[in-house]
Amino acid sequence: MTAVPTKRRAADVAYDAVESMIATLQLQPGSPVVEAELVHRTGLGRTPLREALLRMVSAGLITQEPRRGLRVSNVQLSDHLDLIQTRRALEQLIATSAARRATPPQRSSILDCAANMMRAADGGDLDDYMRADQMLDHACHDACRNVSAVTAITPLLIQCRRFWYAYQHEGDVKEGARHHMAMAEGIASGDERAAARGADALMDYLEGFARKVIDA
Repeated sequence: MTAVPTKRRAADVAYDAVESMIATLQLQPGSPVVEAELVHRTGLGRTPLREALLRMVSAGLITQEPRRGLRVSNVQLSDHLDLIQTRRALEQLIATSAARRATPPQRSSILDCAANMMRAADGGDLDDYMRADQMLDHACHDACRNVSAVTAITPLLIQCRRFWYAYQHEGDVKEGARHHMAMAEGIASGDERAAARGADALMDYLEGFARKVIDA
């Protein structure tokens, strides 16, 4: 009875590990994805990694090409604003659902994750900032209890993280952290309107950042 959840957790760990590599450009756009190399780099087994890679193929983060195998998908500047528009609707849904449904421990965890983002931004530690961002997403997703919304938004988040990491010289991590904190505070307080405003302001920030990159 315990084998199934253990396997599921391993696949989720593998997904997060590969996500981080893609988002931080350790796996470059267009580069081949070699399963044996990922096993070596992550220390994880082939089975959970294979499951994670299949999920990423389905989400469009990794492409499967005839005779060329798996490759990391390319960053599409022209599509990024549409991606943010889609993400905006999902973020508002997740934030308001989390504000309504989160348990007290989940509300505390969401605030802690946002506080970690603030500390990382103040210290200029980009890796810690990205990790805290990922943990905040997980905390909000658990709290919202909307599997469909989480499934839809997950690949969009990775694309946004990768875009941000690639063009970070155009961004302001402290401003980004403040917007994440505003959304987290709305969720933690149970104020659905404040949570939605926070999510919307965060998307405004990301849209402005994207436009600066695209227009450069």
